[in-house]
Amino acid sequence: MPVFSLDPVQTAWCAELRTLAAQRLRPLAEKGESGRVNRPLVEELGRLGLLDRLFTAGALELCLLRESLAHGCTEAETALALQGLGTSPLVQAGTEAQRGRWLPDVAAGRAVAAFALSEPDAGSDAAALALKAVPDDRGWRLSGEKRWISNAPEADFYTVFARTTGGAGARGVTAFLVPADRPGLAGSALEMLSPHPIGALTFDDVPVTADDVLGEPDRGFRVAMNTLNRFRPSVGAFAVGMAQAALDATLTHTSSRRAFGGPLADLQSVSHRVAEMATRTEAARLLVYTAASAYDAGAADVPKRSAMAKLLATETAQYVVDSAVQLHGARALQRGHLLEHLYREVRAPRIYEGATEVQRTIIAKELYAEERHPEETPA
Repeated sequence: MPVFSLDPVQTAWCAELRTLAAQRLRPLAEKGESGRVNRPLVEELGRLGLLDRLFTAGALELCLLRESLAHGCTEAETALALQGLGTSPLVQAGTEAQRGRWLPDVAAGRAVAAFALSEPDAGSDAAALALKAVPDDRGWRLSGEKRWISNAPEADFYTVFARTTGGAGARGVTAFLVPADRPGLAGSALEMLSPHPIGALTFDDVPVTADDVLGEPDRGFRVAMNTLNRFRPSVGAFAVGMAQAALDATLTHTSSRRAFGGPLADLQSVSHRVAEMATRTEAARLLVYTAASAYDAGAADVPKRSAMAKLLATETAQYVVDSAVQLHGARALQRGHLLEHLYREVRAPRIYEGATEVQRTIIAKELYAEERHPEETPA
């Protein structure tokens, strides 16, 4: 990969997005209710044309979008990302009829999407899915449970991954597009640390037909993994945006806050911590950008790069936000403070879309595969 730098057009667009996040999206986010879908915020993302970009953006553009929004309004970033995650299987594998029914409403912010993969006993091991799709004379009946599903139970439709062939592991999973009003589908909200909506879904003989299949029967796991490979670097971008916001707040605070006869920034223990925060943030940013660029270029090592980007960026963001809280002191723990908000937001990305431990497993697997087949290793 070449040394990475943004061009002036990309830099200007990021600055514009940060301004939009602070001036137009933040006020709407503040009016929302924690743990609930903020539909006015989603609609504003649609009016600004940002949701429409989800369907055409490359991985790098998606990263720039998520990082810039996260810097000024994590709620707007998350609302946009969840629309992208829930809709990506439809974009990559949906029929013309499926796309025509849902994509215009998603782009306009009128319809809320959700990606329903995780289950009570199938989180990190996604191939262990147990939600059953039992054949009947019209298609299948879905029975089981999904849990820790962002935007549930308020989404308008779900991309649901269910087992159509028992004992086949990842090869027996089918992706379905399931509208929220299907009979037998119910849900409940879960109270979680992160402020965005997360819930559980129960499927009681929910009817689906061939018209609801995304892609091919028994080939849905590939749809899920393609979605995650595209979004993993952008989860890293979300983390980088939060880290940068925490770093910026820390620079301002330590420059003006006086203690022991001078500003905090004059204390070597403080300035060295800030230097470490900045260095780690920049390293994470560059790894995210190169992983996204590799995805856009169709590189063979995308799984490894995506896993590295998500791993480093989310772990870095945790370190930077925690350090920022430490340097701010008790004020950062007060409800409503930026860092109190970021502290709650920053923990979840180390778990969802593949926990840190899963990313390390992916990286190691890819490295050993390259060792066994060096002729296939990208230059």
